[in-house]
Amino acid sequence: MSVIELSPTPGEGSLPITTDVVLFTVSEQRLRVLLVNGDGGARRLPGGFARTDEDLDLAALRHLRAEAGLSGVYLEQLYTFGRPDRHPARRVISVAYYALVPAATVAIALDDHRRGPLPEWCRLDTLPPLSLDHGEIVRVAHERLAAKLEYSTIALQLMPGHFTLSELQRVYEAIVGEPLDKRNFRKRMLSLGCLEETGGQARVGRHRPAKLYRLRAPGRVLFTK
Repeated sequence: MSVIELSPTPGEGSLPITTDVVLFTVSEQRLRVLLVNGDGGARRLPGGFARTDEDLDLAALRHLRAEAGLSGVYLEQLYTFGRPDRHPARRVISVAYYALVPAATVAIALDDHRRGPLPEWCRLDTLPPLSLDHGEIVRVAHERLAAKLEYSTIALQLMPGHFTLSELQRVYEAIVGEPLDKRNFRKRMLSLGCLEETGGQARVGRHRPAKLYRLRAPGRVLFTK
């Protein structure tokens, strides 16, 4: 198991806190998680220690910028992982987050990110061994994301500027890991009022051109229940 290096020992009674981020995207019809290099060669989630005077959300965003060159992503606090033995050296509490970003945005950010080894997008279903309890953090984040599809439009944060309904359905299917009924899916998405036609069309192969859509309110998640 890889061990994350600890900062100097804080004062008596205080506990070091890290912010660790499960960053999701969908590419090639697969849900993927961004991993970075940890100590000893094991992979880990982007993240690190929060400063004593730093907001935790800002700490998570700071580590994403430093390790993946990413900013302006959809970020949501997930859970606090505080098991006493989660770190072998001493007790460390992790406030975990999950974030969503379109695959095209990530490709541009990583191409511009030149500090140290590049992060790697790994398929959720074939993740390598991860440092500490980061595998559990990924599992909880995926469960939360899949559950929120039932009552929110959170998956729209994974979409590019323009997309077809078929492309949107494939993103949903990548998250839940199973096919969805095409007719019911389209009816539900169009009834939410969160999409609008661009006036353009996209042709794939010999199929009829498909309408292109965009988000009415980019960055906003609609809750339906």
